[in-house]
Amino acid sequence: MGKTLKQSFVATIPVMTGYLVLGFGFGIILKANGYSILLALAMSVFIYAGSMQYIAIGLLTGGVSLITAFLTTLMVNARHLFYGISMLDKYRGTGKIKPYLIFALTDETYSLVCHDNANVTAESRNNYYFFVSLFNHIYWVAGSLLGAAVGSLVKFNSEGIDFALTALFLTVFIEQWLSTKKHSPAIIGVSVSVICLAVFGSEKFLIPAMLVIALLLSLIKEGEK
Repeated sequence: MGKTLKQSFVATIPVMTGYLVLGFGFGIILKANGYSILLALAMSVFIYAGSMQYIAIGLLTGGVSLITAFLTTLMVNARHLFYGISMLDKYRGTGKIKPYLIFALTDETYSLVCHDNANVTAESRNNYYFFVSLFNHIYWVAGSLLGAAVGSLVKFNSEGIDFALTALFLTVFIEQWLSTKKHSPAIIGVSVSVICLAVFGSEKFLIPAMLVIALLLSLIKEGEK
């Protein structure tokens, strides 16, 4: 257990640096809009969706309807449907921790658990998935609380802070690229996303891109079998 805990922590260090900064930015922006530290805690514990939490601040301040909030959340987080499908085999047999693993499957957690760590034994896989998910969740909550606490004491110009989310995506992408010799999934993901962005526009490209990526990766996997 102790070895798996250490392996999980080491694997999540890149995410820790990003989540602390991202959570900090979220906490600051939330506090700058007049909301409490308790709301920052509740959103980070129970919503735990980086980009959606940033967007949620605008939804809260804009007073949008529940339907609008629901549809926006569905569109922003639709990619997790595809993440979940690809994790069916890995999370099979995880028992009581499966609901939490599903809940905690963020972009960065997915990038870590979908790529098998060669140093983790088969018997320790489920614990590894759990600790990776838990560590990342803790980083996000800690960053959010720290940002909200500092934001209540010091006034910040929060313009541009949300770009940290994009920076984290790039960091994780580069780390995964360097750590594996098989780059076809990354090349497919980037190529399809760029094409769909050009065809459908920035507001509508995400779901078509995920559908095409999932289809192509499934075909490649079947071909390899």
